[in-house]
Amino acid sequence: MRFKVKVRPERAEDVRAALEAVIEPSRALEGVIHFDIARDLSDPDAFIATEVYDSKSVLDRQEELPEVEAALALIRESVVEREATLYDVTAAEQ
Repeated sequence: MRFKVKVRPERAEDVRAALEAVIEPSRALEGVIHFDIARDLSDPDAFIATEVYDSKSVLDRQEELPEVEAALALIRESVVEREATLYDVTAAEQ
């Protein structure tokens, strides 16, 4: 999953804090392979999440975490632009 959101400038720090609170519990969830959130270097009002899960059911469980629900609620009321791409990968090389 790749998720990018641009929020209203006056809400950017609130969104940053809410997203920061999501990282630790998401990474601790069984089946989460990779989970990172970053601020766009060229736009301080934009955040990008890169998330890799064992399966879609793990993503669904992650979205039920209270921290994630709170962050998504804040994003919904603050969003200017949003894009999300869900990739279905059958194999990967490192």
